[in-house]
Amino acid sequence: MEAFKAYDIRGVWGEDLTPEIIYKIGYFFPSVISCNKVLIGRDVRLSSDEAFKALANGLLDAGVDVLDAGLATTPMVYWATGKFDLDASIMITASHNPAEYNGLKFSGKDVVPIGYDNGLHEIEALIEREEEIIPKQRGKLENFEVRSHYLTFLEKYLSDFAALNIAVDASNGMSSLFVHELFGPDTYYINDKPDGTFPAHEPNPLLPENQEQIKKAVLDHHCAIGLIFDGDADRVMFIDDKGYFVSPDLIIALLGHYFFEERKETGIVVQDIRTSKAVGEYLKKNFDTDIAIWRVGRAYGATKLKELDGIYGGELAGHYYFRDFYYSDSGLLAALLVLRVVKKLKEKGISFAQIIKRISSYANTGEVNFKIEKKQEAMDAVKDYFMEKEPPQSFLDVDGYRLDFEDWWFNIRPSNTEPYLRFLAEAKSKELLEKKTKIIFDIIRNFA
Repeated sequence: MEAFKAYDIRGVWGEDLTPEIIYKIGYFFPSVISCNKVLIGRDVRLSSDEAFKALANGLLDAGVDVLDAGLATTPMVYWATGKFDLDASIMITASHNPAEYNGLKFSGKDVVPIGYDNGLHEIEALIEREEEIIPKQRGKLENFEVRSHYLTFLEKYLSDFAALNIAVDASNGMSSLFVHELFGPDTYYINDKPDGTFPAHEPNPLLPENQEQIKKAVLDHHCAIGLIFDGDADRVMFIDDKGYFVSPDLIIALLGHYFFEERKETGIVVQDIRTSKAVGEYLKKNFDTDIAIWRVGRAYGATKLKELDGIYGGELAGHYYFRDFYYSDSGLLAALLVLRVVKKLKEKGISFAQIIKRISSYANTGEVNFKIEKKQEAMDAVKDYFMEKEPPQSFLDVDGYRLDFEDWWFNIRPSNTEPYLRFLAEAKSKELLEKKTKIIFDIIRNFA
């Protein structure tokens, strides 16, 4: 089924996902994931109420009690799952996708991510086999207040941000539930009303066209920093005081100032396989801490962080995971911690743009997508070329291939959610980067 992805379920409402499919997902969920009570939150998409009714009815007919958290951010649902020791939770959201999409994100006991590998494939199989649905003694549906408790949790990380001029783009998504209370009346807000049609722009902060408003706001209002959230607020991205988008992986290095400098912690940081080499170099040089490189996606990143009992972790896509947050990701928590760091650096006369420049001097391709059929063959051809011609200093194959050399590196991996081969490279100079990527692109084009 098209809607079943590596990390979640997601698709166009009325086509890939329908109330009938959602009902079956709810009904079969407890037969795969043991649970007596399930918490459900939802975003503000126009289809979310209908999806909630179908999902809740499926769970209730399976004999499971449903706790309705109402409108929520995805991290709010993660947090409540851990805080209240719940059996499982499901968030109704399509995250950063356009308004016509919707989907489901799942967590089990102890906020363990549930993806295709550890549960969703079994639910998919039950639906495809058209297993008989026999309603059991119906479970109970009750409202479950989470928002106020979650806000109290987030407020523990507040600082006095009065010295910072901040701009926030909530993307008309679920961060709108909290931004005014967290960032205060002096912040400049745009798109800060929940609206499932996403009238200003799609809720995907990675796309340059969606960053135009927040960049303009930062420059027009002479802000020290700009924040832009995705639709369900599990991701946040940043604009520096010069109006430039900050590559989200570099924020992993910046957060070291909070955890290792302010809190004096010691421990491992987890980063995804696409993360800039500059991040590990900066953390090692300034805080003498170790990093672990792992696969892309919450189902893998959060699990690895918990396995290692790491302090925090992050991804190029703008997810940041925290041990203090049940090893899960929160855009609002990440934003509060980054603001604390930026505030302290500003007091020392260092701007956001200046610290980001200190973290990285690498030339970067950004993530390049190739739509090709023979993904594995293309990946292997690129890997084999360099293994023979220019053996790397290190090689990882946990998510595609990452090859690190003395003064450059690259990652090539198949998308888990789209029909693309994804490529990213960095080098100490633009000239070296262009030279190496030309070789790689020529190899890949042989498979186009």
